[in-house]
Amino acid sequence: MPEKKREHILFLTGKLAEKQLRQTLEAMQPDFDYTVHQLGLTVAALMTADMIRRRLKDTFGADRILVPGRCSGDLEALSRELGVPVERGPNEIKDLPAFFGRENFKPDLSRYDIRIFAEITDAPRLNLEQILAQADGYRRHGADVIDLGCLPNQPFPHLEEAISALKSEGYRVSVDSLNPEDLLRGGRAGADYLLSLHLDTLWIAEEVASCPILIPQPATALETLDEAAEILARQNRPFLLDPILEPIHFGFTASIVRYYETRRRHPEAEMLMGVGNLTELTHADTAGINALLLGICSELHIRNILTTQVSGHCRRAVPEADLARRILYYARQHNTLPKHIHPGLMSLHEPKPFPYNLAEVKELAGMIRDPSYRIQITEEGIHIFNRDGFYSATDPFELFPHLKVEHDGGHAFYLGAELTKAQIAWQLGKRYAQDEPLAWGCAVEATEELDRHAYKPAGTTLQKKPKA
Repeated sequence: MPEKKREHILFLTGKLAEKQLRQTLEAMQPDFDYTVHQLGLTVAALMTADMIRRRLKDTFGADRILVPGRCSGDLEALSRELGVPVERGPNEIKDLPAFFGRENFKPDLSRYDIRIFAEITDAPRLNLEQILAQADGYRRHGADVIDLGCLPNQPFPHLEEAISALKSEGYRVSVDSLNPEDLLRGGRAGADYLLSLHLDTLWIAEEVASCPILIPQPATALETLDEAAEILARQNRPFLLDPILEPIHFGFTASIVRYYETRRRHPEAEMLMGVGNLTELTHADTAGINALLLGICSELHIRNILTTQVSGHCRRAVPEADLARRILYYARQHNTLPKHIHPGLMSLHEPKPFPYNLAEVKELAGMIRDPSYRIQITEEGIHIFNRDGFYSATDPFELFPHLKVEHDGGHAFYLGAELTKAQIAWQLGKRYAQDEPLAWGCAVEATEELDRHAYKPAGTTLQKKPKA
């Protein structure tokens, strides 16, 4: 058979980055052929599709063209005009080896097998418009079921109306209450799930078609959970088992053991974990807590979680859980660790915060021939430089006397804002790229950071449990 033709990639770059790009590609010893073409501009990050259209006269027989990650413009239209696919590479040259190696593979995160119940904890105090608005936010961030949380001694006269309104908008609905009357009303109004029934309230399941979520009574008495499950199993009724997750120092470790034991006793049963009992009641960043708890769920095949976004530090709990379940499903299916799959849960630190060392930054500074300031960070601190000088510090205020912008308010404001970002990134071990926002993964309120990594949090399909 004829030998397979090696791919030929054309790399477009600028004057300052050309040398480093060539050195990086040479060191990679890639399994493709390549051509490096300098487009005649100083800074590669300023490249645009229109600029490429005007300046690129030869594609050098390339099978595809790779441009800097910050290149702006319509690359699809440019690809059609050139007759060669034009793609964005990484933002930093240092990331090229990862781009063409393991991290270049974009895992399919459209699949998951954990259902998210997102609780509206104060539903009785909200009107229908407010309930629907909160439900819409939860659904956009990945929730599968909207849980209407009832409050002790708080009337919920519009419970039936709220369930009807949610169902008419296509939501699956659960009702969460300690009051049997609330659960009975919710079931009769068409709720899909009821949280939570135990031996003393199991009679409600005989009155309504809703799927009951069973808890032990008391929480440590798993035999009561076994008995309730056995009763419903004899009736061929679906149910979920919830051994109840307890807060730290109030039975947390023992409750994890209960989940393990419940799975051992009921290997095929559907289960639920109320992760909000830990995220809400622990003052620590919730992304890591969610990842750990959903890791337990993934190992034990617990396919339902209940989460809340009540406390300020839990305000991103739903999208964090959504991303965590996708990462963990992918890791389990591919028998791999949940690493290097998606960076969205690393909201504080990241694996490679400083792509360049001090010597490399100084080498770049020596090539600058214009007065525009460039800002970089390394392990040593913050560096700002132009053709007239190179200055380093860990405190931006130490840099100001060197910048000569006292009489240029706009420029001073810009440099102050950028140096502040650089200092934050340096202190926290985050990537800094001049003129780019700091990336905080799943912690950001908007979804742009997630979209940048081709993560689509809504509109994908829950994977069914495989049959034994």
